[in-house]
Amino acid sequence: MDTTCTQAQLDALRRLGAATVYEAQGAKGALDSGLKPLDPGSVLVGPAFTVDARPADNLILHLAVQKARPGDVLVVDAKAFMEAGPWGDVLTLQAMHKGIAGLVISGCVRDASAIVGLGFPVFCRGLSIKGTGKNQPGVLNAPLAMGGSLVHPGDIVVGDRDGLVVVPQDEVAAALANSLAREDKERAQRLAIERGTSTIELLGLQPALDRLGLR
Repeated sequence: MDTTCTQAQLDALRRLGAATVYEAQGAKGALDSGLKPLDPGSVLVGPAFTVDARPADNLILHLAVQKARPGDVLVVDAKAFMEAGPWGDVLTLQAMHKGIAGLVISGCVRDASAIVGLGFPVFCRGLSIKGTGKNQPGVLNAPLAMGGSLVHPGDIVVGDRDGLVVVPQDEVAAALANSLAREDKERAQRLAIERGTSTIELLGLQPALDRLGLR
């Protein structure tokens, strides 16, 4: 079965946003909330190119940038190490030259202002001015258990200010259809609210309120 995600699907997922996609695919696939965008306005979508890296060493990241394809999102498990910044402005420039769509790293970066100024989407756990070695091995394009979810190479990563969600590559069509249906439902809810309907009525919350004696 062909599981290649089309550009139209990627564009639709980008527009729908991480929260909608997460809820629409059954509240699964979210990476933990410790992964934040450097720039709150960043939006990220693309197939994952996974990188299993050693803490405080970025040798494998230099190789990953060369091996990833245009449009890929580098998803890096740097073991949540907070006392080194294995990614900075130089790797950002190289990644942009290669057409890489963005970076998600369970770890820190540095040169934050330069990265934001370049407009390259980066989601990370924090910032560290400390440098790294270039001596240790790593693994490219293998499944990662990261941020509370399993990420396979080729899974679609959607990120924005709300957070990050991973869509398995063979579930993109279903996730997209469910997301569009959820969007339609929420549009109808907003219209109902504008007409005076309460969220209690819309969501059928009165029985729960009655059971708890809330008036």
